[in-house]
Amino acid sequence: MAARVLNVNVGVLGHIDSGKTALARALSTTGSTAAFDRAPQSRARGITLDLGFSCLRTALPPQLGPGPGELQFTLVDCPGHASLIRTIIGGAQIIDLMMLVIDVTKGMQTQSAECLVIGQIACQKMVVVLNKIDLLPEGKRQSAIEKMTKKMQKTLENTKFSGCPIVAVAAKPGGPEAPESENPLGISELIEVLKSQAYLPSRDPSGHFLMAVDHCFSIKGQGTVMTGTILSGSVSLGDNVEIPALKVTKRVKSMQMFHTPVTYAMQGDRVGVCVTQFDPKLLERGLICTPDSLHTIHAAIISLKKIQYFRGALQTKAKFHITVGHETVMGRVMFFGPAPANFNEEIQENVFDFEKDYLYQEEYLSKDSVSSEENKENDQAGEVQLPKQQWALLEFEKPVTCPKLCLVIGSKLDTDIHANTCRLAFHGVLLQGMEDKNYTETFLPKLKVYKQKHKEGQVERVMDDYSVIGRSLFKKETNIQIFVGLKVKLSTGEDGIIDGGFGQSGKFKIRIPDGLKPDTKMLLTAASKKKSKGGKGDMTKEDESSKNDSAQPVTISLIFKRYVFDTQKKMIQS
Repeated sequence: MAARVLNVNVGVLGHIDSGKTALARALSTTGSTAAFDRAPQSRARGITLDLGFSCLRTALPPQLGPGPGELQFTLVDCPGHASLIRTIIGGAQIIDLMMLVIDVTKGMQTQSAECLVIGQIACQKMVVVLNKIDLLPEGKRQSAIEKMTKKMQKTLENTKFSGCPIVAVAAKPGGPEAPESENPLGISELIEVLKSQAYLPSRDPSGHFLMAVDHCFSIKGQGTVMTGTILSGSVSLGDNVEIPALKVTKRVKSMQMFHTPVTYAMQGDRVGVCVTQFDPKLLERGLICTPDSLHTIHAAIISLKKIQYFRGALQTKAKFHITVGHETVMGRVMFFGPAPANFNEEIQENVFDFEKDYLYQEEYLSKDSVSSEENKENDQAGEVQLPKQQWALLEFEKPVTCPKLCLVIGSKLDTDIHANTCRLAFHGVLLQGMEDKNYTETFLPKLKVYKQKHKEGQVERVMDDYSVIGRSLFKKETNIQIFVGLKVKLSTGEDGIIDGGFGQSGKFKIRIPDGLKPDTKMLLTAASKKKSKGGKGDMTKEDESSKNDSAQPVTISLIFKRYVFDTQKKMIQS
């Protein structure tokens, strides 16, 4: 029986020019086909434009179980170029352990911070690598490394990576032009740290097969090879796999893992899958899966959290770059939260309940967001009470193909690359996709998101003990008929019902089923007497009425809710 090989995917992330590719090269023993940048413009400029993969094999450390075996680190070299952040987000979903590479002479830079954010969303463990220590003068090297180490520890204090190992290396002493004979510094120490951080990632061969393909090429006489990392499930020789973006199904003819033929591969493995009669130009990167297991969606409901480093509010109707699965598309968002009564209810994870009512939000609510008017109403104490969970409806500009419950990241990738600001805005989980193109008619009416409406008017005069005339609640042109039967409340405490319009100027009649209180009647009668006397004095009627309005008008309050996706725009009162 062959010795077992445990594969751990290590993401090599960091700011551009921090020396990630050189580090991956210094660590690795076997390059896979996508390794070390196949793009000619990237080789010329010495920067990584695509996910590069290579691997490092070492003896299995004792914490990973007894018996012979090898530990294989698959190094995923992610590009540091700002415009390529889409690629990094694509890579982060397959990473078990992250190496954040920092140029020791520069410290944290904009993209290092973005990589840290991605790591917090998508990864459990991290090692910080302070690279380019050969650039520090020898006499001051040790103190400079200690100073930067302290600085990094402080930066990571409030993240989930607090206390993670920090290792100093020089992956390519002398820089890219230096001769190959220059030995890297600190690499064997780094390998020991990686071994100590390695863990048995939870791998599950059950469920649908899904693989993220990052490279596709043909081999004469063999067929087309798609290399990538298995995100879920497993695959065997002879299985049928679907390329959902092209609606094509192919049979697996052969498979390799780092140049070794295999008959089976499972979640977490990095593998090359060979199929026949398929043009590699059709698929550079994307997903392949068990036939019919992925859905192509036009819109989605997600649960989400704002990324704390993103400056500015997340507003409803705003557009973001949405990364779902391995695709990034533009999408518009609408935020909503639990109805105020359910603010503190425990929310079931990864499930969306269509039976419940939800409150429409003008923006995502966070400590720094100014609570919008609608939320102020739900919040008498003055301190904004934040719901335990918030959701968003995402509407994509073009359909995306993705697995259910996948990671979603929203970003503003059009922000100036050189601006020192985090462009990642929110992250979440896709709870429900909408496959129907006409989802606005077929699906959205099931989504019970409502807006709370509050209108105020005034009582103009008393008709009799059981009815009054109101004004200033509706515009002159409003069709009052649609409001007939709705309940209102007077500021003096009586409950009333809108009975119909009165005259042509937007006035209306209110029935008070339990009758007016004597005090209210006195107040209103006194007010209207004053008003009728007003004509005889020097004051105009308007002056008089505004004077006694300010004295103590009786106000009428109409509160109802309207569901955002209700085609009949019904007004609902509890």
